Amino acid sequence: MIPVLLNMALTILALGMLACLYRLIQGPARSDRIAALDTLGIHLLAVIAVLSMQQRTEDYIDMVLVIGILTFIGTAVLARYIERDAVIEHGGDKLDR
Repeated sequence: MIPVLLNMALTILALGMLACLYRLIQGPARSDRIAALDTLGIHLLAVIAVLSMQQRTEDYIDMVLVIGILTFIGTAVLARYIERDAVIEHGGDKLDR
């Protein structure tokens, strides 16, 4: 029963990834594309976790953590890019407090 449920989960996640990929390509705004990219990263984490359960190994958990951190950092950088139209600011800008 468990292998059937894991295969169903992988199928549902694959369909979700296709929907995110469509929004990433066709998104009318930058914010739509960033949200789709973030959601695609979350789906990737879930797929790796399900594959880890399916293969009964814990070897992929480190990969899940690294991809999760990279997804978070990428989303934060892209959100800053939308806010200021620059990732790195040049000049004598003071820190916002």
